[in-house]
Amino acid sequence: MATRLSLRLRIFLFFCLMAIGSAVLLAGTLAFSWSRLEQGADLGPFVMVFILFAFLNGGLALGVWLLFDENVAKPINKLSADLRLRAHSGINEPLNTSYARYLGDLGSAANALSETMSSSVMDAAEQVAHETQRLRGEKDRLTDLLSQIPIASILLNPSREIVLYDSQAAEVLAKIAPPRLKAPIADYFDRVALDEAIKQLAGDNSEAPLSLRDAYGTHEFAGRIKDLGGDGHMIFIDVDSADLDPNAPRPLVFDFDLFEGELATDLRDTALTDLTYVAFDTETTGLSVKDDAIIQIGAVRVLKGRIVNGEAINTYVDPERPIPQSSTKIHAIGDADVQGAPKIAQAGRSLHHFCRDAVLVAHNAPFDIGLLRRSQKIMDVEWNQPVIDTVLLSAVVFGTTEDHTLDALCDRLSITIAPEARHTAYGDAQATAEVLVKLLPLLKGKGIETFGQLIKETQSHSRLLNDLND
Repeated sequence: MATRLSLRLRIFLFFCLMAIGSAVLLAGTLAFSWSRLEQGADLGPFVMVFILFAFLNGGLALGVWLLFDENVAKPINKLSADLRLRAHSGINEPLNTSYARYLGDLGSAANALSETMSSSVMDAAEQVAHETQRLRGEKDRLTDLLSQIPIASILLNPSREIVLYDSQAAEVLAKIAPPRLKAPIADYFDRVALDEAIKQLAGDNSEAPLSLRDAYGTHEFAGRIKDLGGDGHMIFIDVDSADLDPNAPRPLVFDFDLFEGELATDLRDTALTDLTYVAFDTETTGLSVKDDAIIQIGAVRVLKGRIVNGEAINTYVDPERPIPQSSTKIHAIGDADVQGAPKIAQAGRSLHHFCRDAVLVAHNAPFDIGLLRRSQKIMDVEWNQPVIDTVLLSAVVFGTTEDHTLDALCDRLSITIAPEARHTAYGDAQATAEVLVKLLPLLKGKGIETFGQLIKETQSHSRLLNDLND
């Protein structure tokens, strides 16, 4: 337990010990003096001296601690956080050590180390950029190759989770629910028909016809399934049966890391980098969870510590009531914007499907989650997913005394939010996702690697904001 105490608490306890020790010494002195006096002597003066000394000594210790805390403990904590930022999150801005002026040479030494590390990082970044350019070229060639095939393509790993899909396959999936990587294919298509087609496969590289029916019985597509041996299966959907343009661009969404590794059976033991996250935000008619309604939803998926480009939700929601002008001044959404938009029942179910098997991430999560949970009966779903709040993440990484607003976090982590995107659901969701991606390596650097460890830390900051996990 002692090893988990913060630096500031340790210093505070040190000064408390000094005050208590001084009081004990005085009490011993008084006791010794009293033992030398005659029996029946008046105790009043001795007691008064002890009380006065204890009060003055405690006040002195408190005053010295406040000075020490402000000029030593807090700067050390801030310096530690700034160094972690540069070590784990790729922040290359110069280190401002003005707050460390009373730490002797520690500030300048840390700045020198930061500059040296930044130089090394820049050299490594050039090599990474070169390799990234090469991989991007390979991706473009793969995209061009698939563009010549008049079928939509979905790649499954051995667990029958989606590892890759092209834009035409995304259109097919979107007819059922928002497309997402790592989703079980059974979330979209009838499992029985898929199992029957797989039974017809004769071995590696064999193919079988496949009729893809969604679970609701409203869509059916013709296609084929190909056995990739131990590497999973490839599904090809005929574009004619899906009413798709075979000449449309075919950008890919994929993550081949999904072929590797297995999740821990207990969520609390799962590594933070192995979890799937959905960072989301809402814009509303006001600030009351009880009385106001959602008018816009934005959501972004994060896999393996990376934002999945192409997997997002950005939709207006019809609140079925007028939007107050006071709210429109903040998010610039008026009644005309939400006219004809889906109502919360449809929009909420779509978001819920997008968040399956994911950890929800929000900034000031109790507000957004509270709105969703209030409408869950209308949506016919339950919002019981695990939740991470970036306010609490900031407190864990940077300490409770720092500013934890979304703007402050983005500034601290060198994340740029376009002015026109701020206070839009999608813009704030994108910023929240980028904050999460930057904070994950910082958490690992502090020894917080599993979901259980993280929740234990965030719950210790419940005086800032309630943690929503049981």
